[in-house]
Amino acid sequence: MDASDIEALVIDRPEDGVFKVHADIYRSEEIFELEQKYIFEGGWVFLGLDCQAAEPYDFFTTHIGRQSVIVSRDKDGILHGLINACRHRGALVCHTASGNARTHVCPYHAWTYDSAGNNTAITEHDRGAHGAGFDAEDHGLRRIPRFESYRGFLFGSLNPDVPPLEAYLGETTVFIDLVVDQGPDGLELVPGTVHYTYRGNWKLQIENSADIYHFMPTHETLLRIVNARAADDAAAASAYRHRKEGSVTRGSMCFPNGHNAMFGGGDNIRARPLYRELDRLMERVGAVRAKWMLYTRNVLFFPNMQLLENASLQIRVNRPVSASRTDIVTYCIAPRGESDEARELRVRQYEEFFNPSGLATPDDTAIFEDIQAAAGADAVDWNQGYMRGMGTVSREPIPEARELGLNPVTSVTGSPSLGDETILHGPIRAWRDRLKAALSSEDRPSLRYGSAAAE
Repeated sequence: MDASDIEALVIDRPEDGVFKVHADIYRSEEIFELEQKYIFEGGWVFLGLDCQAAEPYDFFTTHIGRQSVIVSRDKDGILHGLINACRHRGALVCHTASGNARTHVCPYHAWTYDSAGNNTAITEHDRGAHGAGFDAEDHGLRRIPRFESYRGFLFGSLNPDVPPLEAYLGETTVFIDLVVDQGPDGLELVPGTVHYTYRGNWKLQIENSADIYHFMPTHETLLRIVNARAADDAAAASAYRHRKEGSVTRGSMCFPNGHNAMFGGGDNIRARPLYRELDRLMERVGAVRAKWMLYTRNVLFFPNMQLLENASLQIRVNRPVSASRTDIVTYCIAPRGESDEARELRVRQYEEFFNPSGLATPDDTAIFEDIQAAAGADAVDWNQGYMRGMGTVSREPIPEARELGLNPVTSVTGSPSLGDETILHGPIRAWRDRLKAALSSEDRPSLRYGSAAAE
């Protein structure tokens, strides 16, 4: 497969109002391998929050593409991004999702590493007769070539040549700021992590979270429940209860590098936990930013992390396992030190809407699996689900973007019934361009750490 093959999978003619995507990008294992190498292992991916390893010796494990990694805080409080593979024979050193440990011991030959990744013990080293060449090498765990943080959001890359993190994130850092600044002391992770898997392609999830068009038909049961509840008790109205047409605006923005943002005003903001702090919030961050903090916002940090604030405030991380299987990890996050009343409401809304036990997520994952199952043969080829809103696209900043000082590549505003799909163009274009650039290069990017001689 070469760059022209990738180009042929996306029909992108905005001047004609045409944008189509071939089903192969969701079902081809050959394409999946290219995605792993050049997108997930060749660029920046989200790893976690620094508060997940808050104290000395705290750690958690995660992945960059197919590679297991450890994020560990050493005795001096410094965070390290480490490759979770013993330097002796390559076995996983750490099998635990998170914890606190001064050392990690490989279960194969008991090589031992401290919280900074340094090798502190080689079993029976003095009897090994290794020779001078072995003794001259560094036996510590390999380090993630690029490991950076933006306001406690940790990102890593196996490719040392990626641009600086803030350059990659660009203007989308504004949406991280809108989360971190909701409390005067920053944010924290609400205890508990949810893991689930669906039998479908990873891109289905990142597209779904930006897709307003599906909400009414897909989540009909959810809407009936919350509207019936609100009819009995107005105080119980959910923040995501559907409003009458005309009472809500929805908008979208696409940014460079595949990032995008869906936003909306007019929601029942009184049902949001943050509303209880509105006066103090406005005094601290100003009226415009406070308004945006109470908006519905679903933001994609391409390729693997979404910040979602519709029912509650959630981080969703996707990890592709194959072309037709995706693992998901979700976290509920909140302003540090919010009131017990606000925290209880936040957790209840999070439980009700998100995750396999919620009233919305199972609807979506069932659809993902339907799509994957239906695309099992060549009879399904070109998908037409990317053209709603193309007649309203603006390449100049819309008023909502100007409020935040943003200059998106494209943007759209309208009622929810518009069901804008141009927000999906940004990630697909970034996907296409990243793979084309890698496959067209005569000297394709290498993710190796260097030659054996150099080590």
